[in-house]
Amino acid sequence: MAYKQRVTARRRKLYDQSVFVILTIVSTFAILVLGAVGGFLLLNAYPAFSQVDQWQFFTGTVWDPTNPIEPLYGMLPLLVATLVVSAISALIAIPIGLGATIYLSEIAHPRIRKIMKPAVEVLAGIPSVVLGFFALTVFAKFVWDLFYPAWRPDDYLNMFNGAVFLAIMMVPIMVSLSEDAMNSVPRSLKEASLALGMTRWETTWKVVIPAARPGIVAAIMLSIGRAVGETMVVVMATGSAPQLTWNPFSSGQPITSTIAIEMGEVAANTPHYYVLFELGLVLFVITFALNYVADWAMRKYSERYQ
Repeated sequence: MAYKQRVTARRRKLYDQSVFVILTIVSTFAILVLGAVGGFLLLNAYPAFSQVDQWQFFTGTVWDPTNPIEPLYGMLPLLVATLVVSAISALIAIPIGLGATIYLSEIAHPRIRKIMKPAVEVLAGIPSVVLGFFALTVFAKFVWDLFYPAWRPDDYLNMFNGAVFLAIMMVPIMVSLSEDAMNSVPRSLKEASLALGMTRWETTWKVVIPAARPGIVAAIMLSIGRAVGETMVVVMATGSAPQLTWNPFSSGQPITSTIAIEMGEVAANTPHYYVLFELGLVLFVITFALNYVADWAMRKYSERYQ
């Protein structure tokens, strides 16, 4: 009996060590890939630091790199379009995502939850090019007829169209991550709240949501990062006009759209080519910062339960 126990203990130890080694290798590989991507962008963007006026790049209000007289590499129109589209999509997606999360986690009947949760997950699997095509052919004209019924422009595309469909892509991510965070709240906290006379809604609002706040904040930040880095929807739905405007019903060209449109046409080893990599580096820094904020929020607001 003692021999079998020792063998079982050795097998468990070997199993634990194997899992530890595998997870360490996978984590190290992920870090190396992230570092390789950042290094690749920095290496290819480095020539732009000397060939292009960096003050004009970060503060310029005109993006016209193909101008035959004087190419203009002002990033502000692209950055503003990225911020406008991401902000509007977040304003749309956050209330819908949190409402759906609270309903699925705390209110919905188990039978309804079994139907709705897979439906939300299927929504996450819809290709972005399909959503972009629908925004291009159907939704853009509908929005314009709704807000400007007497005006028939040549181009119906604008940043609001892209923001709506980015919000559709954000909601499944937010719901999945936020629901996991709410479901991880100890059941004893809910039972104690109900035992003290609080209603189900009061328990959800004052106990469950504060306890799940780190996961909810992380879900919001990660979904916003998803919106910032999306390409196909903004290429097809925002109009791809690099103009400096905060009006969401005007055409715009976010950073991802600019890289996708121009990288295939630009000549290699030219200032325009290197500037596109610098745009990619800026986008990389923005998404990295969003992920860092999400991780910081999880650590700052995390709850410890005995």
